[in-house]
Amino acid sequence: MTKVIMHGCNGKMGQAITRIIAEDEQAEIVAGIDVFDGIQNPYPVFTSIGDCNVEADVIIDFSTASAVDDLLNFAVERQIPVVLCTTGLSEVQIARIEEDAEKVAILKSANMSLGINTIMSLLQAAAKVFAPAGYDMEIVEKHHNLKIDAPSGTALALADSMNDVLGNQYEYVFDRSQRRQRRDEKEIGISAVRGGTIVGEHEVFFAGTDEVIEIKHTAYSKAVFAKGAVEAAKFLKGKGPGHYQMSDVIAAKN
Repeated sequence: MTKVIMHGCNGKMGQAITRIIAEDEQAEIVAGIDVFDGIQNPYPVFTSIGDCNVEADVIIDFSTASAVDDLLNFAVERQIPVVLCTTGLSEVQIARIEEDAEKVAILKSANMSLGINTIMSLLQAAAKVFAPAGYDMEIVEKHHNLKIDAPSGTALALADSMNDVLGNQYEYVFDRSQRRQRRDEKEIGISAVRGGTIVGEHEVFFAGTDEVIEIKHTAYSKAVFAKGAVEAAKFLKGKGPGHYQMSDVIAAKN
């Protein structure tokens, strides 16, 4: 049994994880942390992580960037591994995560979906075949109209996964409207669509002469990210210091 502290338990993702773990025989939420206390949970909730005195194997974090520093202090002091899912972190915080990963296990990923992270390995295999053969690589990502950043962190992670195996020779092009020139061979185009309530959709195209290969992932609810976070928490239990990725979670399942 993996005992979990849910950091940000009363947010949408915290509640999604609460529902998933309630049906998981291998995990249990033993405490929650949230400044908002208007939701009844089947576990004790603390408004400050420093007040939490409950023993746990791992912390799942879906909170805010302003709460991450106290979380890391707590994790290092108590030696509890962290699945860190909060976005919008500053460069200083990201640098600190690398430092703290030398003291406690931290898993941080641009996207917690098992599907997206499996697709990354497929894209690497595909890129090694298609890119040298002259196929053009393009990414189109779609999200709801409330999403502020563009392109998505996941789209960039998908591009990075391909670029890494190609020796990082490719430039990312986000806007062709000011480019009055033909497409360069060494580029990956990334386009963003914002509209409605689209949870998340990512398409990768390998476009060659007379054929196009498409690899696509569609998220229909935030539950896919919650499920990935729970699987990551079970993986991280008992792990020593280090910066882990969702690819490590997937590799452990094979």
